[in-house]
Amino acid sequence: MTGLRLLAESLDTILATRLTHDGIHMDLFASSQPDNTPLAYRMRPRRLDDYVGQEALVGPGKPLRRMAESGAVRSMILWGPPGVGKTTLADILADASGAMLERLSAVMAGVKDIRAAVERAREGQVRGQPTLLFLDEIHRLNKSQQDALLPHVESGLLTLIGATTENPSFEVNSALLSRARVYVLRKLETEDLLRVLHQALADTERGLGKRHIEADEGVLETLARSASGDARRALGLLETACDFAEPTEGGERLTLQALHEVLGHQASAFDKQGDHYYDLLSAIHKSIRSSRPDAALLYIAQFTQGGGDPLDVVRRLAAIASEDVGNAEPRALPLVMAAWDAYLRLGDYEGQRAIAHAALHLAIAPKSNAIDQAWNAAKQFVAAHPDFEVPTYLRNAPTKLMASLGHGEGYRYAHNEPNGYPAGRAHDCWPAELPAATFFAPTEYGQEKRFKQMQAWRAELDAQADASS
Repeated sequence: MTGLRLLAESLDTILATRLTHDGIHMDLFASSQPDNTPLAYRMRPRRLDDYVGQEALVGPGKPLRRMAESGAVRSMILWGPPGVGKTTLADILADASGAMLERLSAVMAGVKDIRAAVERAREGQVRGQPTLLFLDEIHRLNKSQQDALLPHVESGLLTLIGATTENPSFEVNSALLSRARVYVLRKLETEDLLRVLHQALADTERGLGKRHIEADEGVLETLARSASGDARRALGLLETACDFAEPTEGGERLTLQALHEVLGHQASAFDKQGDHYYDLLSAIHKSIRSSRPDAALLYIAQFTQGGGDPLDVVRRLAAIASEDVGNAEPRALPLVMAAWDAYLRLGDYEGQRAIAHAALHLAIAPKSNAIDQAWNAAKQFVAAHPDFEVPTYLRNAPTKLMASLGHGEGYRYAHNEPNGYPAGRAHDCWPAELPAATFFAPTEYGQEKRFKQMQAWRAELDAQADASS
C-alpha cells in the first residue's frame, strides 16, 4: 500500500512539474493546444519581448525587466484592471527565475491550500529549487489566510506575486504589504490593443493567421476602443467577430457590420464594490464642485450605463447640495430631493433625466462650503468642551418644580421683539461658561451674501443693546 501511495505521489509530482524548453516553462500537456482553446489564452506572451504595454515596468532598465534579466525575482503585488497582463507577467518572471510556480486563487484557496503549497516549497528548497507563489485576487484573502502566508514570505521560502484589481492598501494587511513591492499596471492604450489584435491575425501558430482574415478599415480600431483597455476582452471580441467573417477567394473578410452585430450594446460595466465605482462617484462630485456641468453629465452617464445604481448618484447629489452649494443656493437641496422622488415615481428612464436636472442645477449654482465648515467646527468645539450646560432661560419648564428652579425665566420670545430679534449678548443663547466662538461664516456668493449682510446688521443691534444696558 505504501508503495502504491509513493507511486501516486511520484506521478502527481511529475504531472505538476513544469519542464524547461528554450528558457520557457511549459506544462506537459500544453505542447499542442486544441483549436477550441480561447484565443486570449493561446496568444498569451511567453517572453517579455512579446509583452505589450506597461513600458514603465518592463521597458529597458525598468524594474520588472531587470528582475527578468537577472533571474532575481522579489515579492510583489501587481495592481491593475483586468486584462492588462498580471498573470502573464507572473508566468514570465517564474520562467526567468527558474522557480517552481505555484498558482492559487484567493477566491477558492483556503489555509489548507496555502499550507500544502508551503510544504511543496519546502520540498523544492531541499532540491535547491526556489518557489514562486502566484496568488490571484489577493485582495480576497481573509486575515487568517494572510497570517498563514506571512511567515513564509518573510523567511523567503515563498516569493509572492499577488495580483489584484483593488487597491492593496485597503485590502491587504500592512504586515504582508510591507514585504512586497506594489507595482501599478495601467489600462492598455488603444495603440497597444491594436498591436495585440494585429499579432493575433498574423500569428499562424497560436493565432488566426492560417485563416488569412482581412479586416475592413476601422474594424480593429473600433474593436480596440470597445475593449476598454482589456487585452483579454479585445481578443475575445476579435475571436467572436471572426466567426461572422465573410469568405473570400483568398481567405476571409471581417466587416464593420459583422463587428457591430457582435458588439451590440457595449456597456462599460464595472465591479460595484471596486475602485472604478468609487472613482466615478468622486469624479461626479468634484466636477459639480468645480462648476463643470458637462463633465458631471459625462461621469454620471458612464456610471449609470456601466451598471451603477442611479440612486447612488442622487445620494451623492444630496450630500453635495449641503456640502458644496449650501446656502449660496438654498433651493439646491429641495431640488435634489424632488429629483430623488421623481426617480422613484417615474422609473429609471424618465427618472435619470430628473437626476441630470438636479446635477446641472448644482453644477451651475454658486458654491459655498460654509455649512460644511460650520458643522465641522461645531463638532470639534463640542469635542473640546463636552460638559457644558444649557442656560436656564433656554430650558423647558413643563412642571412647577422646573419653573421654581428658574427654567425658562428671562427668555425673550423673538416674535415679540423689535425686528423679530432679541438683541444683546445677554440673550445670545450661548452657555456663559464657554468661550465665544463663531462657526458659520457666510460667503459673498449667491444667497449667502444676503445672509452675511443680515448677520452684520444683527451684530450692530447687539452692540447697540449692549451699549444701552
